[in-house]
Amino acid sequence: MKNFLKNNGLWILFAAAVISVSLALMSYFSTSSAPLVNLVNVAVSPFRSAYTAVATWFNDKQNYYRDVTTLLEENAALRKEIAKLEADLRQAADDSKENEILRDALELRKQRRDLELESAIITERAVTNWTSSLTLNKGTSHGVETGDVVIDGTGSLVGVVRKAGWNWCTVLTLVDTDTSLGAQVFRTKDLGLAVGNFSLMEENRLRLEFLPAGCQLLDGDLVQTSGLGGYYPSGLVIGTVEEVLVDESGAASYAILAPSADLDALTEVFVVKSFDIVT
Repeated sequence: MKNFLKNNGLWILFAAAVISVSLALMSYFSTSSAPLVNLVNVAVSPFRSAYTAVATWFNDKQNYYRDVTTLLEENAALRKEIAKLEADLRQAADDSKENEILRDALELRKQRRDLELESAIITERAVTNWTSSLTLNKGTSHGVETGDVVIDGTGSLVGVVRKAGWNWCTVLTLVDTDTSLGAQVFRTKDLGLAVGNFSLMEENRLRLEFLPAGCQLLDGDLVQTSGLGGYYPSGLVIGTVEEVLVDESGAASYAILAPSADLDALTEVFVVKSFDIVT
């Protein structure tokens, strides 16, 4: 429609001018010559009708474009407002998650006053056929050292720092094949060794081995770090017993453990930089 007006605008103006002149002539001669007026009225009548139709059509189109423009402007404003509301919702969700993490950290520090903690963000995950590791954004400049234990916000074990740089460190998760931790069954106080297993690593599972003869484990039993030897803090939750099996010799039993920490969903963890040794 804009192209039509652009291409035919001059003709429309010319027609309007002709009609206007004709109407002026008609008005002028109306007082002096009735026959002439009648002649002019007859001649101008088609133009008058055309003029009225064109003027009405043009006015309608103007109103239409004005309405469309208003609707487009309102639509753009609504889209902008919706985008702002969505951004506010995302920010609120992020703030809620951050508050939850801070609450967990505060509660953890209250419960485990024997631990010196350094919060860290997980920047990378690496799971291969041979290893399961995390990269954190804290390193030696923050007091992080090789061998430090890493836990989540509930105090559950995540892994052990394998290598530390200036502002980063690599953590082997507790399901990695190099894992070997002194463990204790919370209910029975039986001691064992929590070890990573190649065939279980992809399932985020590990084994509890070297259990004493006659050990009566139950599915769901809680397993914690024993703290023996002073290498790691005691009482950190490793996981729960998922299944009790007998080895190939039939002489010893072992358990499959499901880690308490959700290794795939973690975003923030805590490095235990120092701890009180319990004797």
